[in-house]
Amino acid sequence: MSTLADRLASVQGSIADAARDAGRHPREITTIVVTKFQPTALVAELAALGVRDVGENRHQEAQAKAAALAGLGLRWHFVGQLQSRKARQVRAYAAAIHSVDRGSLVEALRSDEASVDCFVQVNLTDHPARGGVAPDGLEPLVEHVLATPGLQLRGLMAVAPLDEPARPAFARVRLLSERVQRIAPDATALSMGMSHDFREAILEGATHLRIGTAITGNRPEAG
Repeated sequence: MSTLADRLASVQGSIADAARDAGRHPREITTIVVTKFQPTALVAELAALGVRDVGENRHQEAQAKAAALAGLGLRWHFVGQLQSRKARQVRAYAAAIHSVDRGSLVEALRSDEASVDCFVQVNLTDHPARGGVAPDGLEPLVEHVLATPGLQLRGLMAVAPLDEPARPAFARVRLLSERVQRIAPDATALSMGMSHDFREAILEGATHLRIGTAITGNRPEAG
Protein backbone atom coordinates (compact mmCIF):
# COMPACT_ATOMS: atom_id res chain seq x y z
CA MET A 1 0.00 0.00 0.00
CA SER A 2 1.38 3.40 -0.98
CA THR A 3 2.11 5.91 1.74
CA LEU A 4 0.75 9.42 2.04
CA ALA A 5 4.10 10.79 0.87
CA ASP A 6 4.03 8.49 -2.18
CA ARG A 7 0.52 9.53 -3.14
CA LEU A 8 1.32 13.22 -2.69
CA ALA A 9 4.45 12.91 -4.85
CA SER A 10 2.54 10.98 -7.53
CA VAL A 11 -0.19 13.62 -7.76
CA GLN A 12 2.37 16.43 -7.80
CA GLY A 13 4.12 14.69 -10.69
CA SER A 14 0.86 14.31 -12.61
CA ILE A 15 0.03 17.98 -12.03
CA ALA A 16 3.46 18.99 -13.35
CA ASP A 17 3.00 16.79 -16.43
CA ALA A 18 -0.44 18.26 -17.17
CA ALA A 19 0.84 21.81 -16.66
CA ARG A 20 3.67 21.23 -19.13
CA ASP A 21 1.23 19.74 -21.65
CA ALA A 22 -0.88 22.89 -21.29
CA GLY A 23 2.15 25.14 -21.77
CA ARG A 24 1.93 26.30 -18.17
CA HIS A 25 4.24 26.24 -15.16
CA PRO A 26 3.25 24.02 -12.21
CA ARG A 27 3.84 26.95 -9.88
CA GLU A 28 0.77 28.64 -11.41
CA ILE A 29 -1.40 25.95 -9.80
CA THR A 30 -2.38 25.71 -6.13
CA THR A 31 -3.20 22.23 -4.89
CA ILE A 32 -5.72 22.20 -2.06
CA VAL A 33 -5.71 18.85 -0.27
CA VAL A 34 -9.27 18.11 0.81
CA THR A 35 -9.23 16.25 4.13
CA LYS A 36 -12.94 15.61 4.73
CA PHE A 37 -13.42 12.90 7.38
CA GLN A 38 -9.65 12.42 7.67
CA PRO A 39 -8.09 12.59 11.16
CA THR A 40 -6.21 15.62 12.39
CA ALA A 41 -3.04 13.52 12.52
CA LEU A 42 -3.16 13.04 8.74
CA VAL A 43 -3.43 16.80 8.21
CA ALA A 44 -0.42 17.29 10.47
CA GLU A 45 1.48 14.72 8.39
CA LEU A 46 0.56 16.60 5.23
CA ALA A 47 1.91 19.78 6.79
CA ALA A 48 5.17 17.98 7.58
CA LEU A 49 5.35 16.99 3.89
CA GLY A 50 5.11 20.64 2.85
CA VAL A 51 1.39 21.01 2.18
CA ARG A 52 0.04 24.43 3.15
CA ASP A 53 -3.39 24.58 1.50
CA VAL A 54 -6.05 22.34 3.06
CA GLY A 55 -9.74 22.12 2.18
CA GLU A 56 -12.79 21.09 4.18
CA ASN A 57 -16.46 20.66 3.26
CA ARG A 58 -18.10 20.83 6.68
CA HIS A 59 -17.86 23.78 9.03
CA GLN A 60 -17.82 21.90 12.32
CA GLU A 61 -15.00 19.61 11.17
CA ALA A 62 -13.04 22.45 9.61
CA GLN A 63 -13.35 24.65 12.69
CA ALA A 64 -12.08 21.90 14.99
CA LYS A 65 -9.13 20.99 12.77
CA ALA A 66 -8.13 24.62 12.24
CA ALA A 67 -8.10 25.17 16.00
CA ALA A 68 -6.15 21.98 16.73
CA LEU A 69 -3.52 22.73 14.07
CA ALA A 70 -3.31 26.50 14.51
CA GLY A 71 0.46 26.49 14.87
CA LEU A 72 1.26 24.80 11.54
CA GLY A 73 0.77 27.77 9.21
CA LEU A 74 -1.95 26.10 7.15
CA ARG A 75 -4.30 27.98 4.83
CA TRP A 76 -7.82 26.63 5.24
CA HIS A 77 -10.14 26.62 2.24
CA PHE A 78 -13.86 26.08 2.75
CA VAL A 79 -15.03 24.15 -0.32
CA GLY A 80 -18.49 22.83 0.64
CA GLN A 81 -21.92 24.39 0.51
CA LEU A 82 -22.16 27.02 3.23
CA GLN A 83 -25.20 27.92 5.27
CA SER A 84 -25.58 31.67 5.73
CA ARG A 85 -25.91 31.30 9.50
CA LYS A 86 -22.44 29.69 9.62
CA ALA A 87 -20.79 32.31 7.42
CA ARG A 88 -19.24 34.50 10.11
CA GLN A 89 -17.84 31.47 11.93
CA VAL A 90 -16.22 30.22 8.72
CA ARG A 91 -14.68 33.65 8.12
CA ALA A 92 -12.85 33.27 11.43
CA TYR A 93 -10.54 30.50 10.18
CA ALA A 94 -10.86 30.31 6.39
CA ALA A 95 -8.34 31.94 4.08
CA ALA A 96 -10.71 31.35 1.16
CA ILE A 97 -14.34 30.36 0.61
CA HIS A 98 -14.93 28.55 -2.68
CA SER A 99 -18.71 28.21 -2.59
CA VAL A 100 -20.27 31.67 -2.72
CA ASP A 101 -23.44 31.06 -4.71
CA ARG A 102 -26.22 33.44 -3.61
CA GLY A 103 -26.84 36.97 -2.49
CA SER A 104 -27.93 36.04 1.03
CA LEU A 105 -24.58 34.35 1.62
CA VAL A 106 -22.72 37.38 0.29
CA GLU A 107 -24.57 39.53 2.83
CA ALA A 108 -23.82 37.07 5.63
CA LEU A 109 -20.12 37.29 4.77
CA ARG A 110 -20.11 41.11 4.77
CA SER A 111 -17.51 42.51 7.17
CA ASP A 112 -15.61 45.71 7.89
CA GLU A 113 -12.67 43.59 9.03
CA ALA A 114 -9.97 42.00 6.85
CA SER A 115 -11.13 40.61 3.51
CA VAL A 116 -11.48 36.91 2.88
CA ASP A 117 -10.77 35.48 -0.57
CA CYS A 118 -13.83 34.05 -2.27
CA PHE A 119 -14.83 32.21 -5.41
CA VAL A 120 -18.28 32.37 -6.97
CA GLN A 121 -19.51 28.83 -7.53
CA VAL A 122 -21.21 28.13 -10.86
CA ASN A 123 -23.71 25.29 -11.22
CA LEU A 124 -23.00 23.39 -14.45
CA THR A 125 -26.11 21.22 -14.11
CA ASP A 126 -29.86 21.74 -14.18
CA HIS A 127 -30.13 20.59 -10.56
CA PRO A 128 -30.30 23.49 -8.05
CA ALA A 129 -29.42 21.17 -5.16
CA ARG A 130 -25.91 20.75 -6.56
CA GLY A 131 -25.01 24.25 -5.37
CA GLY A 132 -23.81 27.17 -7.42
CA VAL A 133 -25.38 30.06 -9.26
CA ALA A 134 -26.90 29.42 -12.68
CA PRO A 135 -24.82 30.95 -15.50
CA ASP A 136 -27.52 33.48 -16.32
CA GLY A 137 -27.32 34.82 -12.77
CA LEU A 138 -23.54 35.02 -12.67
CA GLU A 139 -22.88 38.70 -13.41
CA PRO A 140 -25.40 40.07 -10.87
CA LEU A 141 -23.89 37.88 -8.15
CA VAL A 142 -20.36 38.93 -9.10
CA GLU A 143 -21.40 42.59 -8.91
CA HIS A 144 -22.89 41.95 -5.48
CA VAL A 145 -19.60 40.44 -4.28
CA LEU A 146 -17.61 43.35 -5.69
CA ALA A 147 -19.82 45.84 -3.85
CA THR A 148 -19.61 44.03 -0.50
CA PRO A 149 -16.91 44.96 2.02
CA GLY A 150 -14.86 42.13 3.44
CA LEU A 151 -14.82 39.98 0.28
CA GLN A 152 -12.01 39.69 -2.26
CA LEU A 153 -13.24 38.01 -5.43
CA ARG A 154 -10.59 35.64 -6.80
CA GLY A 155 -12.60 33.98 -9.57
CA LEU A 156 -14.96 31.08 -10.20
CA MET A 157 -15.40 27.60 -8.78
CA ALA A 158 -17.19 24.65 -10.36
CA VAL A 159 -17.66 20.90 -10.09
CA ALA A 160 -17.82 18.96 -13.35
CA PRO A 161 -21.13 17.10 -13.80
CA LEU A 162 -20.90 13.32 -13.47
CA ASP A 163 -22.91 12.63 -16.62
CA GLU A 164 -20.69 14.39 -19.16
CA PRO A 165 -16.97 14.55 -20.01
CA ALA A 166 -15.08 16.84 -17.67
CA ARG A 167 -13.02 18.85 -20.12
CA PRO A 168 -15.92 20.44 -22.07
CA ALA A 169 -17.53 21.33 -18.73
CA PHE A 170 -14.34 23.03 -17.59
CA ALA A 171 -14.11 24.81 -20.94
CA ARG A 172 -17.54 26.32 -20.20
CA VAL A 173 -16.22 27.61 -16.88
CA ARG A 174 -13.27 29.19 -18.65
CA LEU A 175 -15.66 31.02 -21.00
CA LEU A 176 -17.76 32.14 -18.05
CA SER A 177 -14.58 33.44 -16.42
CA GLU A 178 -13.91 35.58 -19.49
CA ARG A 179 -17.37 37.08 -19.04
CA VAL A 180 -16.70 37.81 -15.38
CA GLN A 181 -13.39 39.49 -16.14
CA ARG A 182 -15.19 42.17 -18.13
CA ILE A 183 -16.54 43.51 -14.84
CA ALA A 184 -13.88 42.11 -12.49
CA PRO A 185 -10.56 42.10 -14.37
CA ASP A 186 -8.59 40.70 -11.44
CA ALA A 187 -10.93 37.71 -10.91
CA THR A 188 -8.83 35.36 -13.00
CA ALA A 189 -8.64 32.29 -10.74
CA LEU A 190 -10.44 29.03 -11.55
CA SER A 191 -11.08 26.56 -8.74
CA MET A 192 -11.89 23.34 -10.58
CA GLY A 193 -10.56 19.83 -10.83
CA MET A 194 -10.69 17.00 -8.30
CA SER A 195 -9.00 13.63 -7.87
CA HIS A 196 -10.50 12.10 -11.01
CA ASP A 197 -10.41 15.06 -13.40
CA PHE A 198 -7.65 17.46 -12.38
CA ARG A 199 -5.69 16.89 -15.60
CA GLU A 200 -8.64 18.07 -17.71
CA ALA A 201 -9.07 21.06 -15.40
CA ILE A 202 -5.42 22.07 -15.77
CA LEU A 203 -5.70 21.86 -19.55
CA GLU A 204 -8.60 24.33 -19.36
CA GLY A 205 -6.81 26.80 -17.10
CA ALA A 206 -7.48 25.70 -13.52
CA THR A 207 -5.46 27.65 -10.96
CA HIS A 208 -6.76 25.87 -7.85
CA LEU A 209 -7.30 22.10 -7.64
CA ARG A 210 -9.35 20.47 -4.87
CA ILE A 211 -7.87 17.00 -4.49
CA GLY A 212 -8.88 14.55 -1.78
CA THR A 213 -8.66 10.77 -2.06
CA ALA A 214 -5.92 10.69 -4.71
CA ILE A 215 -3.63 12.11 -2.00
CA THR A 216 -5.24 11.17 1.31
CA GLY A 217 -6.45 7.69 0.37
CA ASN A 218 -9.97 6.45 0.96
CA ARG A 219 -11.98 8.40 3.48
CA PRO A 220 -12.88 6.83 6.80
CA GLU A 221 -16.59 6.48 7.47
CA ALA A 222 -18.19 9.71 8.67
CA GLY A 223 -18.57 9.91 12.40
